[in-house]
Amino acid sequence: MSRRIRGQPKVLVIDDEPDLLELLELTLSRMGLDTTRAETVAEAIRLLDKEPYDLCLTDMRLPDGEGLRVVEHINQKGLDVPVAVITAYGSAENAVAALKAGAFDYLAKPVALEQLRALVKQALKVPEKAQVVTSYQLLGESPAMMQVRGLIDRLSKSQAPVFINGESGSGKELAARLIHALGPRGEQPFIAVNCGAIPENLMESEFFGYKKGAFTGAEADRDGFFQAANNGTLFLDEVADLPLPMQVKLLRAIQEKKVRKVGATTEEPVDVRIISATHKKLGALVESGEFRQDLYYRLHVIELAMPSLREMREDIPGIANAILARLSRGNPAQLDAEAVIALERYPFPGNVRELENILERGLSLAADPQQITADDLHLTPVADDPEFAVTAGDKWPLQDYLDRVERASINEALEKTRYNRTAAAKLLGITFRAMRYRMERLGIK
Repeated sequence: MSRRIRGQPKVLVIDDEPDLLELLELTLSRMGLDTTRAETVAEAIRLLDKEPYDLCLTDMRLPDGEGLRVVEHINQKGLDVPVAVITAYGSAENAVAALKAGAFDYLAKPVALEQLRALVKQALKVPEKAQVVTSYQLLGESPAMMQVRGLIDRLSKSQAPVFINGESGSGKELAARLIHALGPRGEQPFIAVNCGAIPENLMESEFFGYKKGAFTGAEADRDGFFQAANNGTLFLDEVADLPLPMQVKLLRAIQEKKVRKVGATTEEPVDVRIISATHKKLGALVESGEFRQDLYYRLHVIELAMPSLREMREDIPGIANAILARLSRGNPAQLDAEAVIALERYPFPGNVRELENILERGLSLAADPQQITADDLHLTPVADDPEFAVTAGDKWPLQDYLDRVERASINEALEKTRYNRTAAAKLLGITFRAMRYRMERLGIK
């Protein structure tokens, strides 16, 4: 059975409950959409192969199998059809399985019409061929990077929370921005928050905003990160650094989709997609009691693992050349053969971000600005890497070893605070003046 409205988007609705089918068809028709119904997996697959649809809604449990088969068929055939699944109340495992299989989103029974309408509007705004200009950090043809790009493309079509894991400098924020930009929220705000750089006593007001007079210095109402990201994406970088009291408040905001400003008596609704990231092992922090298990399950619906540069060494020359082309601005410098070999052997504890810093330094120090040698790179041996191990009696004197340790600590503090030198100095327990002196002495920009 179908209800046709010429020239309007077509939606395939798959369910074997007559009452729910009637409700879905009526709601979609009022939105000006053509609807076609199917009551089995087999019938749905036959219709999908016969004509194009702009959206597919399928129940998870059907008379002849799982709705997951419909999701898999759409992916296997390469059909450009966003698909959402309808799950029984509390069936979180089914919802996660569907999202991992490639579903755009999911609805829980009993279906809330407001949520249904919002989902449909988002799905029908997904561009067929989204074009986003990527930066050098996602260049490369290694299997690891190809897998990441494929998963990012799938995750962009979903609204499920994404957890990005990876070492510092591996491109976690870039991946989050791509997921946002390629999806239906791409034209809405993307707000990135470094959870480790916010003082604990300011966290609630920074995340949720505050009312005028809520505390000393609150001279006017102010929105927080959640309000700023409304209808868009909130990226929580280094989410593992959130203190436990703030984890409780964040969990409530995510569950209820409402926030209360500091000093307010009422809550206000917010619609944000949450993407979180950390370089720490979040599962281990849950086991040790440092991170709430309930928040972990809210954030860790689908995981995206960013590979380290060590896992994609074959991509290093291409990424390095792309960085040099950007840094040299129309007068591209080249790496000589020995410089390429040196980069391919280097362990890159700081990943792509460290590679960029090394190349920028090499470009500045090179005698020939168009030809960078291995000596120009000034690669620092890494103590915990077997290729560059520093052992007793080695040629490296104590002062060089101490400088390496100090440089690594300062760089880590700068990365953790998004290169806020005042905050980094506080984290290291030194004065800003001492921080500036050490950075100048060690050549840290």
